[in-house]
Amino acid sequence: MFDIFLQVDTLSNTTAVAAADKESVWSLLSKGGPLMIPLGILFAVAVYVFIERLLVIRKVSKIEDNFMNIIRDHIINGNVTAARSLAKNTDNPVARMIDKGIQRIGKPIDAIEKSMDNVGKLEMYKMERNLSILAVIARIAPLFGFVGTIIGLVLLLKDFATISNPSVSQIADAMYIKLITSATGLIIGMLSYLGYSFLDTQVNRTANRMEAASSDFIDILQEPTR
Repeated sequence: MFDIFLQVDTLSNTTAVAAADKESVWSLLSKGGPLMIPLGILFAVAVYVFIERLLVIRKVSKIEDNFMNIIRDHIINGNVTAARSLAKNTDNPVARMIDKGIQRIGKPIDAIEKSMDNVGKLEMYKMERNLSILAVIARIAPLFGFVGTIIGLVLLLKDFATISNPSVSQIADAMYIKLITSATGLIIGMLSYLGYSFLDTQVNRTANRMEAASSDFIDILQEPTR
């Protein structure tokens, strides 16, 4: 029975310590000054943009492995209508690009490639939209943090000017608090850059699939029909 009470007491103490640590983190962040507000806004915007773009890019990057094989079979068999119907009813950039190519069948190859390239550029724009926001946040968040630290240090020196002999511990504690904005800005900038790099990689992967599909489609048009 004593062991049970001891375990409960230990668990309670652990929970209390964890709560104290959590409160201390928030209280520490609140001491960063007014510039912590724009840093918090930048972080919220970065999280929103990352999640929104991630969902969009994942949705459009879902491409069936046998999509081009089915398109090839339909076109070689002369069933262009079925190929057009499949491409039109498939919701991804590759299908929309192939659909444009099917619409241009009968025209010169160069004209078909140009039409498909135009659709590909439009699809790339849709995927890359708002990604620049993450890149901007990755650059300006550390600057906001540095500005907050500089302003805090200037005010700190002004306050210490009224004190005859400030101790080293007072100076260290005050500078520690003022460096919070710099650390926060760097963390937000780093996370934003990582998010931008990850999403950019996903976009490039989809772009490579679009280029491969475009090349396959042109090869299909040059094959003899049955």
